[in-house]
Amino acid sequence: MEIIEIVRDIQDFSESLRLRGKRIAFVPTMGYLHDGHLKLMEEGKKRSDCLVTSIYVNPTQFGPGEDLDKYPRDFERDERLSKDAGVDVIFYPPNSQMYPENYQTYVNVENITNNLCGLTRPVHFRGVATVCAKLFNIVKPHVTIFGRKDFQQLVVIKRMVTDLNMDIEVVGMPTVREPDGLAMSSRNAYLKEDERESALSLSRSLKRAADLYNHGQRDAGIIIKEVKDVIEKHPGTRIDYIKICDVETMKDAGRLDERSVLALAVWVGTPRLIDNYVFGENK
Repeated sequence: MEIIEIVRDIQDFSESLRLRGKRIAFVPTMGYLHDGHLKLMEEGKKRSDCLVTSIYVNPTQFGPGEDLDKYPRDFERDERLSKDAGVDVIFYPPNSQMYPENYQTYVNVENITNNLCGLTRPVHFRGVATVCAKLFNIVKPHVTIFGRKDFQQLVVIKRMVTDLNMDIEVVGMPTVREPDGLAMSSRNAYLKEDERESALSLSRSLKRAADLYNHGQRDAGIIIKEVKDVIEKHPGTRIDYIKICDVETMKDAGRLDERSVLALAVWVGTPRLIDNYVFGENK
């Protein structure tokens, strides 16, 4: 496994593979890897001759007062896990490579970023779209793998790739969960021991919503109320949003169909956790 820090070096590496007809898969991460990331890497191995991952905590997707400085980092651990997962190259750039002096170009994906996390984290998706566009140009992959836990992020990336005619396949993989149902996230490391039970309110509320849907409930307002009740029964929770939206437009839905996603963001103590459930799907 190679570790490459310089943009020109990884571009040259990828170009040499492409000239030899090799297929490149790419899993972008911010590090502090967990089994969810490793599942994405496993899928990438199946779809390629060379698997590249990036480990880069992207500053432009964090707003003022967010957890950029405290975001968990452990490169030695990430290196070990990546090697064990069969990663061929880690792209591990410093900020000076990604955002050099006088940097001033950003990517804005409109409309679908006007809801959910885009409302409460107004600079977030500009940063996500920008860094992913840059990483795609740097790594030159044929296919990139994302998790569906960050559902709006996946929709944003697919929209950007389509709108900008990027020659890359975007694959979304199911959310990977802990045995108790908690969606895997690097931010789970922030949870204190007595907050873990409250964090399970997210997955429990999704199960409640799925049960209601499977028994014929289609009124979004009723389902949202039930979800809210489940979460608020757990101590230390503070709801950022609970919404049911169209899976492509991210616009609020009044009644549910199989194009609807329930998305929620909840603070449990310090960490802000997200989760989702797409109605009509078995996860």
